[in-house]
Amino acid sequence: MVRGVIFDLDNCLAAADEAGEALFAPAFAAVRAANRGHLAEHELSAAFADMWRHALDHVARKHRFTDDMLRAGWDAFRTLEVKRPLRGYPDLWSIEQLQPERFLVTTGFRRLQESKIAALGIARLFAEVQVDAIDEPPRRSKQDRFADIASRRGWQPGEVLVVGDNAESEIAAGKALGMPTVQTLRPGVPPAANAQWRIKNSAELSKLIPKIHSGGGQ
Repeated sequence: MVRGVIFDLDNCLAAADEAGEALFAPAFAAVRAANRGHLAEHELSAAFADMWRHALDHVARKHRFTDDMLRAGWDAFRTLEVKRPLRGYPDLWSIEQLQPERFLVTTGFRRLQESKIAALGIARLFAEVQVDAIDEPPRRSKQDRFADIASRRGWQPGEVLVVGDNAESEIAAGKALGMPTVQTLRPGVPPAANAQWRIKNSAELSKLIPKIHSGGGQ
């Protein structure tokens, strides 16, 4: 039986770029200024595209940022926040009808992620909202956070469903813990081989959860 559902935020409940590409422009400009010819323009563009789906520290490792590039981006991202209302995906509010207890765990810079949650007005949908703040060491991984949620409520891993878009983040964390995983295939999200189920919108969860209850396959 599914007793709890843990949701990701970006590209799961709301598009990461809904606030507009201008939101990240100061951070991109800071990284570009610190690049000093280290990466070619096409390499920078690829890194910036990845920043809409992955945390800055992950992108910096993947794209071989220099220390100066990472520091410049870090300092800029820490100041960013959404200052206008957001809607999220059209099916966002359908999760309110789900019977299991709901949780939100999102990774990123605290100020930015909390401003998105406030702009969406969704905090009341969840029993808990946790920001895996990459700018507040020591970090607690999503895997640790998921395990803690289950442990505090006395739930087995199989009773906690993980829903998100990122194969390397929440999907991997859920799988490592033995939790059932569902990938949201939002526009631009590649299918994850490690997800047990895939859905195109949150409204499909109400039909999928009974199948998971009964041990049904994809």
